[in-house]
Amino acid sequence: MAYDVVIGLEAHAQLLTASKMFCGCSTVFGAAPNTQTCPVCLGMPGVLPVINQKAVEFAIRTGLALNCTIAPMNRFARKNYFYPDLPKGYQISQYELPICQDGWVEIGENGTAKRIRIRRAHLEEDAGKNLHTGIADASHVDLNRAGTPLLEIVTEPDMRSPDEAVAYLKKLRDILVYLEVCDGNMEEGSLRCEPNLSLRQAGSKELGTKVELKNINSFKFAKAAMEYEIKRQTKVLSEGGKIVQETRLWDPEKGETAPMRSKEEAHDYRYFPDPDLVPLRITTEMVEEARKTLPELPEAMRKSLVDDFGLTDYTAGVLTADPVVAKYFLQSVNTAQLSGVPKTDVSRDIANWITVDLPGMAKDFWTRIPASEIGELSALKRNGEISGTIVKTVLEERLKTGKSAIEIVKSKGLTQVSDEGALEKMIDEVMAKNPQQLTQYRSGKEQVFGFFVGQVMKASGGKANPAKVNELLKRKLAG
Repeated sequence: MAYDVVIGLEAHAQLLTASKMFCGCSTVFGAAPNTQTCPVCLGMPGVLPVINQKAVEFAIRTGLALNCTIAPMNRFARKNYFYPDLPKGYQISQYELPICQDGWVEIGENGTAKRIRIRRAHLEEDAGKNLHTGIADASHVDLNRAGTPLLEIVTEPDMRSPDEAVAYLKKLRDILVYLEVCDGNMEEGSLRCEPNLSLRQAGSKELGTKVELKNINSFKFAKAAMEYEIKRQTKVLSEGGKIVQETRLWDPEKGETAPMRSKEEAHDYRYFPDPDLVPLRITTEMVEEARKTLPELPEAMRKSLVDDFGLTDYTAGVLTADPVVAKYFLQSVNTAQLSGVPKTDVSRDIANWITVDLPGMAKDFWTRIPASEIGELSALKRNGEISGTIVKTVLEERLKTGKSAIEIVKSKGLTQVSDEGALEKMIDEVMAKNPQQLTQYRSGKEQVFGFFVGQVMKASGGKANPAKVNELLKRKLAG
């Protein structure tokens, strides 16, 4: 029997606030266990939580970017369950009245776009972390993460394959990172996903029994876990068995999922409004203020780089993969334009240096060479003052010495030679030293032309103006 795959996704994005959701403790990653806690996030009796305003602002920004409706009135509830990493015995979350509802994002391109509906995005606090390493047969609890603000983003079951689900996750991560509300670092747990997957008879409209795959922290693992789960459920159903509604964990070493616990329903958590927190009112002014701060998102930026800057789809994709690099590119182009050079004339050069040359010289090149200097070098090249070869030399020297690019060009006399008299002298000397190649060229072997260009460039130390060299060589070699 053939089956259709049905996937919905829950993603937990850790918000980039300096403090936790309901207290002033730091959210910095990597601190010693249990050093970033206080009576509030430890759940001590008599303490009162206070809502983090920045987390609310981040949630509104994200909701707008995901085409959601921002609820004017929302509130927090207590989600009751007991686990060692949850010191209060409940998690403060949003239930009936989430802050963001009924949104969507599109995945795919070139005529294959598909809309994935966002059911809700709500604020909540994170739990702590159980550690099962160290002392034999012992577990420990680190509560540094307890209380960290999360935005849980829940889709409708609109995805029909692991590839679609991963495409959605990547799109979501890009949006969150560009909004600067989450760093998207899945290895550190800043972004975690929980696929809900079920199978149903091909063509049926009735949903099958879903299985939740818990806390997956990489695109690779998410895809592998879903592919395994599809095979597992297909086997169970094909043999006449029934799927159990449960939560399963992905074991990347074994390459399989394993039962964690039966899947709870909402009533199992005994939700009720948190009596310590009044309902949260979102005004129209708050929403519009957040809308003004929305940056250009990666999809729109990629289209702009192709349509307005003349870049290829591939190059635009590489540049926009990291918002830091994308901004660096735009700043470089803006500087070059100050010299009166059209952006389409410099964009390809700058994009090539940023995506190919500079990463090979230094992984953190954008922190070591100001974007303005890249723009200045591009303007010099386009104005015929330096060559592309010289640019690479300058960039390498810039990283080694820390001297400014312009200072290096001037101090080392790297300005391009465009004087026809000087270039003709070099060409005459090259022709005199290579009579055999000269005879070959004049006998019709035109590919030898490249040899002469290379020899002239070598003689000039790479400083000869390539366009001038080509022009003068053609005239001289013609005899």
